[in-house]
Amino acid sequence: MAFSLWLTLLAACLVISFTPGAGAINTMGNALNYGFRRAIWGILGQQAALIVHIAVVALGVGVLVASSPVLFAVIRYAGAAYLAYLGIRLILRRPAPEAEGIEAWEGAGDADDAPAPDALGPGAPAPAVPLESRWSMFRRGLWVNLLNPKAIVFFLAFLPQFIRTTDPLLPQYATVALTAVAVDIAVMWGFFAVAAHGFRRFTRTPRGQRTIDVVFGALFLAVAVLLAVLH
Repeated sequence: MAFSLWLTLLAACLVISFTPGAGAINTMGNALNYGFRRAIWGILGQQAALIVHIAVVALGVGVLVASSPVLFAVIRYAGAAYLAYLGIRLILRRPAPEAEGIEAWEGAGDADDAPAPDALGPGAPAPAVPLESRWSMFRRGLWVNLLNPKAIVFFLAFLPQFIRTTDPLLPQYATVALTAVAVDIAVMWGFFAVAAHGFRRFTRTPRGQRTIDVVFGALFLAVAVLLAVLH
């Protein structure tokens, strides 16, 4: 890929990543609830979904999804339902006392996922909600991005602008994937997670945590409605 074309790709990826969506909401929620460092696990899940989307388009399956109203609708409504589930779960969740949060974590039997004493930041108190395992955060990030058929349609229109069919395809798709993933990690972790981390003081009390849950639950529900009704 020519350097000038790659710079255009880089700029496009930056614009896409800075556009708020379900991934940004998920990242900010993770950073608020579990800290800046642990938010990376949800971000990595989102990147795995991004790679799947690119692979789907590269293999030609994306054309099938985009051209099949039934298949597109099934994926779209499944994605909307999952986001709505995440939103309702947040709104209905009740903050646990700090001691209960620690006990819930210690009783989960997931010793490998136990955070270091400073994992949530120097001097940070225990969160008002039980800590979520890294694999659970990764899996949630994966599904948040994966169940979005409009991402496939977007990549169908986006990728051909940077792919030259006269050149070997694999290196080009690999360049696009690596650039998109690197930019999205930098934006999600370096911007959205950092921005949310500044509000972590609100999560140190059950009342503050309750407010955060309701706000982000409502945002998930709003994105779910948009995904379901916009064509």
